[in-house]
Amino acid sequence: MAHVYNSGVEIPMRDGVTLAALVFQPLEGNAPTLLLRTPYGLASHGAGPTEVLPFVDAGYAVVWVESRGTFKSEGEFRPKTNEPEDGYDTVEWIIAQPWSDGQVGTYGPSYCGMTQWATASTGHPALKASVVKETAMNWYRGLWYHPGGALSQSFSTFWPTAMNASNERRKLAAGRGSLDRVLDLGGGLLNGRGLSLNDHTPISTHPLLPLEQWMSEILDHPDYDEFWKEQDFTTSVPEMTQPVLSIAGWYDIFIVEQLRDFERFRREAGSEEARTGSRLVVGPWIHELDYSSEFPDRDFGAIGAAAACDLTGAHLQHFNRWLRPGADAPAPSPAPVRLFVMGIDQWRDEQDWPLPDTTYVDYFLSGDAPNGRGELLLGGPGAASESRYRYDPRDPVPTAGGPSMPARFGFNGPVDQKEVASRPDVLCFTGPALDEDTEVTGYVKATLFVTSDAVDTDFTAKLVDVFPDGKAINLCDGILRARYRNGLDRPEHLVPGAVYEVEIDMAATSNVFRAGHRIRVDISSSNFPHYDRNTNTGGFISRESIDDAVVAHNTILTGPDHPSRLVLPRINR
Repeated sequence: MAHVYNSGVEIPMRDGVTLAALVFQPLEGNAPTLLLRTPYGLASHGAGPTEVLPFVDAGYAVVWVESRGTFKSEGEFRPKTNEPEDGYDTVEWIIAQPWSDGQVGTYGPSYCGMTQWATASTGHPALKASVVKETAMNWYRGLWYHPGGALSQSFSTFWPTAMNASNERRKLAAGRGSLDRVLDLGGGLLNGRGLSLNDHTPISTHPLLPLEQWMSEILDHPDYDEFWKEQDFTTSVPEMTQPVLSIAGWYDIFIVEQLRDFERFRREAGSEEARTGSRLVVGPWIHELDYSSEFPDRDFGAIGAAAACDLTGAHLQHFNRWLRPGADAPAPSPAPVRLFVMGIDQWRDEQDWPLPDTTYVDYFLSGDAPNGRGELLLGGPGAASESRYRYDPRDPVPTAGGPSMPARFGFNGPVDQKEVASRPDVLCFTGPALDEDTEVTGYVKATLFVTSDAVDTDFTAKLVDVFPDGKAINLCDGILRARYRNGLDRPEHLVPGAVYEVEIDMAATSNVFRAGHRIRVDISSSNFPHYDRNTNTGGFISRESIDDAVVAHNTILTGPDHPSRLVLPRINR
């Protein structure tokens, strides 16, 4: 179908603000429309011309819209705040166009995925299908804070600084703004691993962070309070009726919440088509656009890359099925779940998530980990023991891989843990060499019995695959801010010296530990700068200086009376 390309299109919102748009429309007749809304500009972040051509060639109209307050769109940018209404109004504008057939699909990664959930939360009947990539409905647990309550600091400095730099360039182009400010922001973003963004305390007074109210509000609400509950799109799932294709990565920042969104959608969405027609694809990817499967410490092979699994084709198959039913012979219905299983490095189709044949198995922590004798035991806890370590916020365990941002080698994804595991404040509990391949696919958690001499501190847990040659690759991890042990909306100080049973959400993975490999869990109290450093004072951490911090002496108890354990989702086939 021949198309015409229109730039400089303006779409009016209900409050009089106009949003800048770019439109590919058919020369003749009408067509279903694919919508992407982005704060990153019309020619960036996965919306470049080479990506749109397959959609145009397949006969779709395509509309890209710049979010309110970004680039050429009017208004003030505030993450999430106006996205539901702006999404609804944009869909209304599309279906009123003569080239529209009245059906709309949405697509896009990260923030562009959040704008899709915002639009879907309005229940607009013209929205018929969505493809959400690396995003989540709940941005407290899914982005700004970990499900265990720690601030995602590297993201909370990097992304706002990038958005601030973009806004400063926008003001400069309009004859306002400061070139020096643009250079300062750019320097912060480009400095190595981004550590210069994270050294300043308190974080709430960081000179590179935006001064706009929205960033202050995020830092001012560390608890999961009404501020966050009011912008949680999971409450609107019963009003969402469009089938959704979710594309995620095992090392992506959104992974655990995106998996839970898929479960929730299959269970609670407002139409049978949405509940049964939604799909999930998870690859060995970090939060980036090209979905590479090659990393310095772990290569998953060409089969793990986006090109090998044809994500563009998956988009078109999903849109063709729900936006153009009956146009051609229907394609076979794909399996609801497609996973890349690490270890054996293969794609596999499944019928549900979590996998129906999952068995949760306890691996008990045992021994004196600081002295190198920490073990993982099957069948029951070993003898009572205590593993003590010193957590100093001035010397935190450095981030080595995992679901972190920004996307830089050695900082996120699979990384050899040799350097960090040698620290005295990292406890390593290792199982014996495996006699046979052992698959772990699903949600991972750690249940620990702990004490501390501080009124608040953190506990971290990391699942590691130890190769026969000693290489130790991280798979998934988590953190618990001890004040949130009873709930994210119920902070409560510790009583120093008291024993507590706590649970650490370690996200999810799919990995076959090969015969000869060992399963290991690493326990500590920091993972910086991926998460902010707990000052151990029980105070308002984002407002505290590192000079306010105190050292915490923390203990992991094991044995029959204190069965600390790693809980793994085993798949036996």
